[in-house]
Amino acid sequence: MYPEHLVMPMKADLVQVGFKELTTPDSVDEAIKNSIGSSLLLVVNSVCGCAAGNLRPGVKLSLQTDKKPSHITTVFAGFDIEAVAQARTYFAPYPPSSPCVALFKDGKLVHFLERHNIEGISAQLIAENLQEAYKEFC
Repeated sequence: MYPEHLVMPMKADLVQVGFKELTTPDSVDEAIKNSIGSSLLLVVNSVCGCAAGNLRPGVKLSLQTDKKPSHITTVFAGFDIEAVAQARTYFAPYPPSSPCVALFKDGKLVHFLERHNIEGISAQLIAENLQEAYKEFC
């Protein structure tokens, strides 16, 4: 598990723009359940460089549009251990990946970006990918 002093600034990067932290398995289940009739973005945040350089900036940029998810949430890999494990149960058939981004519509996974879709990809391209998904599902 990563030390709190290392993780907190990276968590704050998303929380300060409105992401709700999901820190327990129950909070993950509740968020998914509450997305029935709406859309939910769930970001698995991480300490890795691709999360800082690409994922977090790309996800934040993706929300600068009229059509976006009704709910935006996040869990932190290597810190919110049980919450991340529970979130991953909703990501099938995708294997565990961090960072990653999941978009749900009516409680169903409809779009997913794995680590290999994030690594080496610019924040702008990540944002554009997500915005296309928002147009279709939000």
